Parts: sequence; structure tokens; C-alpha cells
Amino acid sequence: MWKLKLGGDERDPLLFSLNNFTGRQTWEFDPDAGTPEERAEIEAARQNFYENRFKVRADSDLFWRFQFLREKNFKHTIPPVKIKDGEEITYEKATAAVKRCVSFWAALQSDHGHWPAENAGPGFYFPPLVMCMYITGHLNTVFHAEHRREILRYIYYHQNEDGGWGLHIEGHSTMMVTVLNYVCMRLLGEGPDGGLDNACQRGRKWILDHGGAMASSSWGKTWLAIIGASDWAGCHPMPPEFWMTCCVTAATYMPMSYLYGKKFVGPITPLIKQIRREIYNEPYEEIKWWKVRHLCAKEDTHYPHTPLQTLMWDALYFGTEPLLSMWPFKKIREMALEKTMEHIHYEDENSRYITIGCVEKPLNMLACWDEDPDGEAFKKHLSRIADYVWIGEDGIKIQSLGSQVWDCGLSLQCLLASNLSDDLGPVFKKGHEFLKKSQVDCNPSGNFRKMFRRISKGAWTFSDKDHGWQVSDCTAESLKCILHFSMMPPETVGEQMESEKMYDAVNVILSLQSKNGGVSAWEPSLAGSWLEMLNPVEFLEGVVIEEEYVECTSSCIQALVLFKKLFPSHRKHEIDNFLVNAAQFIQDTQKSDGSWYCLIACNVFTE
Repeated sequence: MWKLKLGGDERDPLLFSLNNFTGRQTWEFDPDAGTPEERAEIEAARQNFYENRFKVRADSDLFWRFQFLREKNFKHTIPPVKIKDGEEITYEKATAAVKRCVSFWAALQSDHGHWPAENAGPGFYFPPLVMCMYITGHLNTVFHAEHRREILRYIYYHQNEDGGWGLHIEGHSTMMVTVLNYVCMRLLGEGPDGGLDNACQRGRKWILDHGGAMASSSWGKTWLAIIGASDWAGCHPMPPEFWMTCCVTAATYMPMSYLYGKKFVGPITPLIKQIRREIYNEPYEEIKWWKVRHLCAKEDTHYPHTPLQTLMWDALYFGTEPLLSMWPFKKIREMALEKTMEHIHYEDENSRYITIGCVEKPLNMLACWDEDPDGEAFKKHLSRIADYVWIGEDGIKIQSLGSQVWDCGLSLQCLLASNLSDDLGPVFKKGHEFLKKSQVDCNPSGNFRKMFRRISKGAWTFSDKDHGWQVSDCTAESLKCILHFSMMPPETVGEQMESEKMYDAVNVILSLQSKNGGVSAWEPSLAGSWLEMLNPVEFLEGVVIEEEYVECTSSCIQALVLFKKLFPSHRKHEIDNFLVNAAQFIQDTQKSDGSWYCLIACNVFTE
């Protein structure tokens, strides 16, 4: 049976943490664990998901709940509340329902103080990691037989009825995701016609019926080139000499541009040659790769390339790239690759080798392996793969990132709103302690602005402290909890956080406001919206520049209003300006039909 484990692994000397791995959650398999009844419960959950997979696409995240409730021997002592049609909903019945819900959710709190949860869904997350492990020769050492079985289960269970796979488990089939999942199944040992319900055969038919793998969107073409199932000549240039402005896009294209600049290709094994024959409608050797660069299946095209962008790609492809392969311009490419690798190492070290997210993780890891297959950087990457793996009744999936801090902050606020504080002292104390231990207490190392990073001291991340990337609403929601707990008895919720650390959180929030008053997730928007015309990702919109969000702005307003009540003199002028501009942003972005209107934020501000 699978078991969710909290904390680090004392057997792994390559793991290191800033707070003794508080909030780290990984899964381990014990073939001897579990009673027959517990194993039967697991199998029943799997079977139920499989039978209803086309009706309910997301799993119910049952495995960790089974484990936690079993370990705590939890039994409901409050009977369920049922309201008949036409029956009055009384205060007593509503209170009983809330108490029942609160007791259940409190029982699911981890010993670290947070609430574990799955944060997955996109269908293209796992295949790149499998490809990376195949290329580096670590597929069977990182993913043992039970891992591989559960990875295949997840792929099978989320195959669409038409044979393809969607960008998200609830989405229509797309070429990129279908090709990546097909290749993933083949690398994991399935034959060309194998898999549950003939998954490989059906997937390959979808690919060939929709134009073949050459019609994949750009990220799919990149990974096919990396593993040797297509040619780099079929990809748009990603010169390491040029980076985008948004932190998330830059973090993705940094390692992509390194691998492109090196024209890196993994070992061409007999299996890779066989895959080449399976995913194209014409012989691999006869494909004119330069002609298919702009080809993208309609199912993948959400954000078509603009004529300006097409012109730019062609200029780079036919002009710049050939030039940079010749002496003396070749030296420019070599220097750019060295600089790109410097940034990759910086990101790895400042995220404890977790990296910013699961899209970047295998790319950074592969770049490190290319630089030194036996190097410490690559080995440290291997030790952090488990941070992304999650197990549910639908199999193994890769999370975009853990959501420990985010879920903890919102869970604590829900429990606070229940007005059952007298019953929740231990829960509040553990959650409070988790948030205090999870606050980032230093900025990125060295000259972080030179490395395109911002202040993070005082922030909270989306996942845990080791991740290191500041997020605006995670910081705001965590600060709200800290402020609420500062007004409660220490014997109930534990010692309050030092004021200076609350000031640090306010500094981060203030630093993330854009000129239009809104707040984005990672950093303020510094570039013009026109840059979005250069968006290279056909299946995603709004990735080149940071955008401001009503949700992030609302969270920050609420946190600063509460902070202002408790610390009225601290940075009063800056906070007042922030609130006025943020409220104006929310009003300005409301649509004529009333949508995107953040009533909570505006009401809090006007109190």
C-alpha cells in the first residue's frame, strides 16, 4: 500500500532544507502494509473511479484521507443533518452541520499543521519527467515497478473516449498531450497496441488521424526533439541569447533555450527509432522539418501565432541561427549557454532543487545532466522528484506544485469563521506553527535582481518554505491568519509572530502592486501588453508578461486592511495608497454584466 510521509529522508544526504522539511509530503510504497480490509477499500476506490471516469474526471483524493482518518481512528460523533423538502433550517441544525464538518476537517490536519491535497490536472505534466529519466538512464531506479504501474494507470484512466488526451483531464484531446502520453506509455514498456482498453493503439490512431506528431504545438515538438523522436530543425528557434520578461516564462525557456542551443538529443535507442515510425504519417527520414515548424493542429491552437511572430521566427531560423553556428559568432552562442547555465544553477540552488514548477523541473534537471551526468546538481535534482509525485485512486500524477501553504491558510480561515475556537485550540496551534515555520525569511542569494528575482523575505510560497518563490495571495492569506491569531490567547493558538516578520510580509505585498493598482501572482507587471504578441505558446494565453488578478488584489486588500487596524502607524501612507489604487483596479476591471466584481474586497475596504 501507498503511504503519505511527512518531512525529509534522513537516508538521503543530498536533501537539504531551511526549516527541517516542514510541510514536505512524499509517497512511499510498502508491499506488506495494510489489512485485507484496507486493501479492499483502496481497490474499491480505484474501481469506482474507473467505472465513472467519463462522468467525473477528477479523483476525490481519497488515499491520504483514508490513511489519516485510519491513523487517528476518527469516527463521527455528530450525526449527519438532513433537511427535508419544505423543512425550516434552524440555527441548531445549521450549527450541528458546521460542527460535523469542522470535526471532520480537523481530523485531516497533518502533524506538521497543514492539510495535504492534490494539485494536478494538466495532462502534459508527467511525460517530460519520464522522458528525462529515460534519457539519463534513471527510469527504473527513480520509478520502481509499482510507480510505473500507477503512472500507466493514470494515463489509461484519463484517456478520452476518442483515444486522445486533453491539455487538462477535463479537456478535449490535443495533439501535444496525446503524443507525449503515447511516448510515455511506450517508454514505460507498453507495446504499440498495448495498455488498458488498447490505450496505445487508440492513442496512435488519434495521432495519425489528426495529422501526425509533426502537428504538435511547440512544447511537444521540443520534447520530441529532446528525446530524438523528431528533429530540432522542426522547432522554432529558442536562442539562449534572448529571454522573455515574465519570471515564469523565463524559468521555462531558460532550460529550453539551453537544450535548444546545444541541440541536445538523448540516446537514439531501438525503441526511439520504433516510436519514430509510429507517430508520423510518412517515413521519418523523408520529413522536411523546416516546412513543419509552423504546423500546429487546430485542437492545440488556442492562441495562434501573429504574423509578426511568424516573421520573427523565420528571421531567427534562416538568419540568426546559421550565423551563430559559424566562427567567430559561435563564441556568442557558447557564452550565452554558459550564462544560461549560471541562471539555471541559481534557480536550482534557491529553490533547494525543487525549481519553480513541474514544467521546469525536468528541463533544469536534464540541463544539469548534460553539463555533468555525475555531478552533484543532477543528483540533488533526483532527490526532489518525490516532492511532485502524488497518489490518488486514479494513479500517480505530477503536481504543478504542492499547495501546502495555500490550503493551510484557507483552511484555518474557514475554521476561524466557524466560531468554534474553544474546540479547535490544538488545530489552530499546529496550523499557526506551520505558517510561522513556512514564512520565507531571506531574499534569494547574492545579487538577486541581476538574476531576475525580487525580494522574497517575509513572503509565503504556494507550497513550502524551501520552494522560495514569493506569491502575492499566498502571502496575503497567510498574513491574515497570523494577524487573526495575534488577537487570540497564546494558550489557545500559540505565541504570536514577531511584529518585524509581519512587517516583512507587508513589504512583499506592497512591492507586488503594478502601476494600474492590481496585483499579480509572482511579480508586478513591468512590460507592455504588446509583448503578448510574441507569445510562443500556442495552447496558453497570457504567459509572456505578468497579469494582475482580481483574486490576488482582493487577498492583498483584505490583509492590509486587517494589518492597518492592528498596526495603524506602520507605512501608513504607502498602505493607504495601495488600498485606494487596488480598489480602483477592482472597480475598473468589472465587466458590464457584473462579473469579476470582488464584493468582499470592496466591502472590507469601505468599512
